[in-house]
Amino acid sequence: MTDWLDSALDYCVQWLDFQRVHLDQPGVSLAIAHKGEIVLAHASGAANLDSCEALTPQHRFRVASHSKTFTAAAIMLLRERGKLRLDDPVGNFVSGLTPDVAAVTIAQLLSHTSGLTRDGVDSGQFMDRKSFLTEAEYRADLKLPQPLAPSSVFKYSNHGFALLGKVIQEITREPYGRWVTKHVINAAGLKDTTPDYTHGKPFARGHSTRIPHGRRWVIPSDNPTHDMASATGFTSTASDLARFFAQLSPTAPKSFLSEASRREMTRRHWRDAHSSIERYYGLGMMSGPTGPWAWTGHGGAFQGTLSRTVVVLEQEIAVSVISNAIDGAGPVWLDGILHILETLKKHGGPTPATQEWRGRWWSLWGAFDLVPCADKVLVASPSLGLPFTDATEITLGGQDGGMVSKAQGYGDHGEPCRLVRNSEGSITEVRIGGKRLCREADIIAEAQSRYGAPTAT
Repeated sequence: MTDWLDSALDYCVQWLDFQRVHLDQPGVSLAIAHKGEIVLAHASGAANLDSCEALTPQHRFRVASHSKTFTAAAIMLLRERGKLRLDDPVGNFVSGLTPDVAAVTIAQLLSHTSGLTRDGVDSGQFMDRKSFLTEAEYRADLKLPQPLAPSSVFKYSNHGFALLGKVIQEITREPYGRWVTKHVINAAGLKDTTPDYTHGKPFARGHSTRIPHGRRWVIPSDNPTHDMASATGFTSTASDLARFFAQLSPTAPKSFLSEASRREMTRRHWRDAHSSIERYYGLGMMSGPTGPWAWTGHGGAFQGTLSRTVVVLEQEIAVSVISNAIDGAGPVWLDGILHILETLKKHGGPTPATQEWRGRWWSLWGAFDLVPCADKVLVASPSLGLPFTDATEITLGGQDGGMVSKAQGYGDHGEPCRLVRNSEGSITEVRIGGKRLCREADIIAEAQSRYGAPTAT
């Protein structure tokens, strides 16, 4: 690894753990792969608030719509083997469909442009109000008039990916889960991924929102997804997801899929026309804006768990973040991780001259993180979703001294900075302009001496 990446991984953990506590989340799991190899696997918090079980990187989660990427990969494998074409109508493989649904193509199902219903007339399976649909139940929904004409607009459909699971079964003459395990999961070298919930390995439970209940309810999240597994059933770890998505990059050094299949999956097929966010969909793969940090990947939302995984193609980096609460910040945290990686690659890793200017420092106004770079020190705000937003920059002028060389107009631009040491040479304070920052224990003691014991939690 490079110095900047080592430093970035270190700060990703510091920032993410602060965010979890700051946002009152039960647990979070993070994995980062570089050039296909896992370079960070981290977890903190609880896997189950009722039992106080500590969350570890080995805990599996429901990863919901990540399932679609596994299903898309399975379809592309069958295409490589000459079993189907992307422009084949689904009715060529699945009988008993209405003429309109039977005419929908495999490509339209993969790209969510089939026009089919998203979740049927009653989506209670995603509210934990009823069981996930059987084949007979989603087929009944598909016999009704469908919302849109095919290829008119990007429109997400879990029912469409349930149909793709049926296509796989019909072609292979094997249950969906068995075939995908053998030809996709095992072929990708994944050890902790299953097409639906299975007993055995450590499993993180989901959690409700805290508001309006006043507390978080533990959501078992172990219910079978039946014939919807190909759309939403998978369980996995952050590390397995990072490994899997790293292999879907067209430039991956090794993969179970051909380069041509990976390029077809990851290229932009349709824009999400009614979103304020610039995003697109390929074949079982989402993607974001262009540029050197352009990504492709997927997200997932199961009752009690939110997850997101991306691979940044140009940087050869894959990131997966999973949070186990309905109001979890997994998608926001992934954006923050990419922001940290991009910022620290730009500014470089620490040097002997900057490396002591590091760590979390406090004032009454909260936490500030000193992050050393190649020729400067950045002052990050860990409470922000993008911690280096308008970050103050310190240029050093000696071991313990420096100056604010860049700051927003309301900051300390041009003012002196210094490290304060005790008689043993340990750093006890940081001075930035007129601000005095100290260690966490010291700010707690200072507040208690001034205000007494805390009266609110």
